[in-house]
Amino acid sequence: MSDNDDLTSLRLRVEGFVQAVGYRNFAIEEASKLGLDGWIRNRTDGTVEILISGAIKAVEAFVAASMRGPTGARVKNVEIHNAEPPTEKGFHRRSSV
Repeated sequence: MSDNDDLTSLRLRVEGFVQAVGYRNFAIEEASKLGLDGWIRNRTDGTVEILISGAIKAVEAFVAASMRGPTGARVKNVEIHNAEPPTEKGFHRRSSV
Protein backbone atom coordinates (compact mmCIF):
# COMPACT_ATOMS: atom_id res chain seq x y z
CA MET A 1 0.00 0.00 0.00
CA SER A 2 1.43 3.38 -0.98
CA ASP A 3 1.09 6.60 1.02
CA ASN A 4 -1.39 7.88 -1.58
CA ASP A 5 -3.86 5.09 -0.81
CA ASP A 6 -5.25 6.87 2.24
CA LEU A 7 -5.41 10.34 0.69
CA THR A 8 -8.48 11.97 -0.81
CA SER A 9 -9.45 15.25 -2.45
CA LEU A 10 -12.94 16.70 -2.40
CA ARG A 11 -14.66 19.80 -3.72
CA LEU A 12 -17.36 21.17 -1.40
CA ARG A 13 -20.11 23.67 -2.17
CA VAL A 14 -21.51 25.02 1.09
CA GLU A 15 -24.99 26.55 0.97
CA GLY A 16 -26.80 28.64 3.56
CA PHE A 17 -25.88 31.77 5.51
CA VAL A 18 -22.13 31.26 5.09
CA GLN A 19 -20.77 34.61 3.89
CA ALA A 20 -19.90 37.56 6.15
CA VAL A 21 -19.93 35.30 9.23
CA GLY A 22 -16.25 34.26 9.40
CA TYR A 23 -16.82 30.99 7.56
CA ARG A 24 -13.63 31.22 5.50
CA ASN A 25 -11.49 32.03 8.54
CA PHE A 26 -13.11 29.13 10.40
CA ALA A 27 -12.34 26.75 7.52
CA ILE A 28 -8.74 27.96 7.23
CA GLU A 29 -8.19 27.30 10.95
CA GLU A 30 -9.77 23.84 10.72
CA ALA A 31 -7.74 22.87 7.64
CA SER A 32 -4.53 24.11 9.25
CA LYS A 33 -5.21 22.16 12.47
CA LEU A 34 -5.82 19.01 10.42
CA GLY A 35 -2.78 19.50 8.14
CA LEU A 36 -4.86 19.68 4.95
CA ASP A 37 -4.15 21.31 1.59
CA GLY A 38 -6.53 23.24 -0.64
CA TRP A 39 -8.36 26.53 -0.89
CA ILE A 40 -11.61 28.32 -0.11
CA ARG A 41 -13.50 31.13 -1.83
CA ASN A 42 -16.85 32.90 -1.79
CA ARG A 43 -19.03 32.58 -4.87
CA THR A 44 -21.32 35.28 -6.23
CA ASP A 45 -24.36 33.01 -5.71
CA GLY A 46 -23.87 33.22 -1.91
CA THR A 47 -22.23 29.82 -1.51
CA VAL A 48 -18.70 28.98 -0.41
CA GLU A 49 -16.53 26.67 -2.51
CA ILE A 50 -13.77 24.57 -0.96
CA LEU A 51 -11.13 22.24 -2.37
CA ILE A 52 -9.78 20.05 0.44
CA SER A 53 -7.10 17.37 0.20
CA GLY A 54 -5.24 15.12 2.61
CA ALA A 55 -5.56 12.01 4.75
CA ILE A 56 -9.05 10.51 4.55
CA LYS A 57 -9.75 10.76 8.30
CA ALA A 58 -8.63 14.40 8.41
CA VAL A 59 -10.72 15.27 5.35
CA GLU A 60 -13.73 13.55 6.96
CA ALA A 61 -13.20 15.63 10.12
CA PHE A 62 -12.99 18.80 8.00
CA VAL A 63 -16.22 17.94 6.16
CA ALA A 64 -17.99 17.38 9.49
CA ALA A 65 -16.74 20.79 10.73
CA SER A 66 -17.78 22.45 7.46
CA MET A 67 -21.31 21.16 7.97
CA ARG A 68 -21.44 23.00 11.32
CA GLY A 69 -19.51 26.13 10.42
CA PRO A 70 -18.64 28.89 12.87
CA THR A 71 -21.02 30.52 15.33
CA GLY A 72 -23.36 32.71 13.31
CA ALA A 73 -23.32 30.57 10.18
CA ARG A 74 -26.35 28.52 9.16
CA VAL A 75 -25.26 25.71 6.85
CA LYS A 76 -28.22 24.32 4.90
CA ASN A 77 -26.44 21.91 2.57
CA VAL A 78 -22.96 20.73 1.61
CA GLU A 79 -22.49 19.23 -1.84
CA ILE A 80 -19.49 16.90 -1.96
CA HIS A 81 -17.69 15.79 -5.14
CA ASN A 82 -14.43 13.96 -5.77
CA ALA A 83 -11.70 16.24 -7.11
CA GLU A 84 -8.10 16.40 -8.23
CA PRO A 85 -5.67 17.45 -5.48
CA PRO A 86 -4.53 21.10 -5.38
CA THR A 87 -1.29 22.03 -7.07
CA GLU A 88 0.12 23.84 -4.02
CA LYS A 89 0.64 22.81 -0.41
CA GLY A 90 -1.13 24.52 2.47
CA PHE A 91 -4.67 25.88 2.69
CA HIS A 92 -5.33 29.27 1.11
CA ARG A 93 -8.05 31.87 0.63
CA ARG A 94 -8.79 32.55 -3.05
CA SER A 95 -10.47 35.54 -4.63
CA SER A 96 -14.24 35.39 -4.92
CA VAL A 97 -15.84 34.28 -8.19
